[in-house]
Amino acid sequence: MAPKKERKVTMSQVFKTIIWPRRNHLFLGLFLIIISRLASLILPGASKYLVDDVIPSNDLNMLKWLIFAVVASIVVQSVTSYALTQILSVEAQNLISKLRSQVQSHIIKLPIRFFDNAKTGELVSRIMTDVEGVRNLVGTGFAQMIGGILTAVISLVLLISISPLMTLYVLVPVVVFGLVSLKAFGKIRPIFRERGKINAQVTGRLTETLGGIRVIKGFNAEGQEIKTFEKGVDELFQNVKASLTATSFVTSMGSLLLGLASAGIMGIGGWMIMKGEMTFGDFLAFTLFLGFMIAPIVQMSNIGSQLTEAFAGLDRTEEIMNTPLESDDRKRTKALNSIQGDVEFQDVSFAYESGKEVVKNISFKAPSGSVTALVGTSGSGKTTIAGLAATFLNPDSGQIFLDGVDLQTVTLESFRSQLGVVLQDDFLFEGTIRENILFPRPDATEEELKKAVIAAHVQEFTDRFEDGLDTLIGERGVKLSGGQRQRIAISRAILANPRILILDEATSNLDTESETLIQASLKELMKGRTTFVIAHRLSTIRQADQILVIEQGKIVERGKHEELIALEGRYYQLYTYQARI
Repeated sequence: MAPKKERKVTMSQVFKTIIWPRRNHLFLGLFLIIISRLASLILPGASKYLVDDVIPSNDLNMLKWLIFAVVASIVVQSVTSYALTQILSVEAQNLISKLRSQVQSHIIKLPIRFFDNAKTGELVSRIMTDVEGVRNLVGTGFAQMIGGILTAVISLVLLISISPLMTLYVLVPVVVFGLVSLKAFGKIRPIFRERGKINAQVTGRLTETLGGIRVIKGFNAEGQEIKTFEKGVDELFQNVKASLTATSFVTSMGSLLLGLASAGIMGIGGWMIMKGEMTFGDFLAFTLFLGFMIAPIVQMSNIGSQLTEAFAGLDRTEEIMNTPLESDDRKRTKALNSIQGDVEFQDVSFAYESGKEVVKNISFKAPSGSVTALVGTSGSGKTTIAGLAATFLNPDSGQIFLDGVDLQTVTLESFRSQLGVVLQDDFLFEGTIRENILFPRPDATEEELKKAVIAAHVQEFTDRFEDGLDTLIGERGVKLSGGQRQRIAISRAILANPRILILDEATSNLDTESETLIQASLKELMKGRTTFVIAHRLSTIRQADQILVIEQGKIVERGKHEELIALEGRYYQLYTYQARI
């Protein structure tokens, strides 16, 4: 299979989406740079006038005016430099913050499948680091490049007016330098693009390492994690080294060529002064104007490197922004105002990888308010079926109906506003217990919060905490036991008041006493709601309206607990095996 062609952002795209919308800031910036550059050209002109006219004629009055003009030009340059930073640098940082928000907003709306194949730290790098380069497009870098070109052009005209011969001699190395620079920056862009990837991988691994610190210490694996990180950091160093080598080559080439030009000018200028074809003032002015023409060209090697880095970051940002959103499915047009909760699977099949189906032609009905339990060994397809019911996954074939409507035509927002999920390893956010329970409904009343807390028996442990519901739980709830975290997750689902509920091993982390308490609250939670329960502990699903026994992606048995026990089939085997344990 041919390798996927990497997208490259073009200058016209950048102009349309980034530069042109900020034209007011940039035009004002360019105006200030023009004023600054014009002011800077006063010094060479004043130097020529000083040497050729003022000093020979001993004109003290003119000397005062000359000094005043030079000081005024320096003040103008200082003021414009400050204003430029305030206008362009601040706007560049504003753009970075907006781009970060846009990328985060896009990423968070991508399908679950995308996150299954992406590292958290890598996505963090995409959001926080890749967009930073745009400061060189909107900030002072881009404006300085334009200002530099303008200064170089004006200086070139003035150089020609002083000596066309010396100017021609200078232009040869300048043109060679320009061609070398263009070639070099073409090679540097992929290096910067690769740096973004390496940086994301290193950040991703570091995030995983810090997140799994207990596992690392538990297996005495600090050494191998340190080696893995060192290897990633070394790859990053080698990449930076390659880019520095390329950019330093450009800078050194520039210094060499322009140094040779300066040496040549010294010889030609000295010869012309001796022959009386040029005054010393003209030579001094030529040398100073030459500096004004060369400085922006040398500076452009640095700006060119910055712009190349910006484009490389935008390449990666564009790549992620072109990943289709979960809600981009044009078939999803029906918004359901109210949901009864009748769910029906008709010949549903699904595969994570082509040709390897994990769910095969599943068909069943889950009437409104019923409890459907999914049981089977690990890897049988239970969680995939629940993921399909939750719209985290879409069927490859077959249909899922909700109240008689194809679920793939229903808008995700209208469906998920009526969905509640309690997972086996439920995620809690850093903050307080109160904030975690209020997560699905931040505007819930204190009374509603209290009911959810009591229903899930959360108050049984929060009453022992000094700060009660306002107790900080640490990252991912690390300060709580598994059972306490699970009860908070159930309390959160109770507060959400969904029509469809998915419980994936909701009681797996509970001790026997907690489980007894939670079973009662889950029973209350499930009343009138269509519930899908995934459970390995079969004692927890005896009261289910229907039990589906899943093996290798197929329903091999279905019925109530007593019926399946009487069958003495697969469910009976699983149940009696657990009972013996």
